[in-house]
Amino acid sequence: MGKTRAFIKRALIGGLLVILPIAILSFFFRWLFRLTTDMLAPASNLLIKRYDFPQLTADVLSLAIIILLCFVVGTLVSTRIGHWAHAFFEKHLEKFAPGYRMVKEIVNQFLGEKNASAFTQTKVAKVKLFGPDINTSVTALVTSVHDNGDYTVFVPTGPNPTSGMIYHLPAGQVEILPDIKVDSAMRTIISCGAGSDKLFSSQPSSTAEHQTTNNDKK
Repeated sequence: MGKTRAFIKRALIGGLLVILPIAILSFFFRWLFRLTTDMLAPASNLLIKRYDFPQLTADVLSLAIIILLCFVVGTLVSTRIGHWAHAFFEKHLEKFAPGYRMVKEIVNQFLGEKNASAFTQTKVAKVKLFGPDINTSVTALVTSVHDNGDYTVFVPTGPNPTSGMIYHLPAGQVEILPDIKVDSAMRTIISCGAGSDKLFSSQPSSTAEHQTTNNDKK
């Protein structure tokens, strides 16, 4: 009986190890496909109504137009005038949409851009939202350190890390993880937590270090 139970347990766990990564990846690509089709919907609907194109043809043409537009914009931005216009546009956009900088730096990280200046100084942390005595933590990005030692953190949601919540917390609820890069943490968020065991393994806790630093400042 014990061997049968162990065999069933191993079979179930083995099946989960095979199916779960595929399911998470499928969920991510499904979300990405929906996001893309929603972006293409205005252009594809226009092509369908005006030229009576099939849905698939309209979607492919719309995608090609978007890719061409990205290429043209990228070419223009690489020029001196285009670079100046882009910087001028971003400067004013950030006043009306403060989250734009965060979204841009996330995209830069995933595309491997080396000039992701804001995130090169951003730290990954495990945050105890419900108090220091409750062992429930979330993955967060430290976006600001206050003069009194408190932190402002951004907690991304999965599988879409460009949305999330902002929290203002005391130092005792924030554990900085200095050896973890932002892009590595983002990969676990996109995969709905998969890979967190390897990411957080053997990470020294720096909460006490930061508390000591804050006390020294005081």
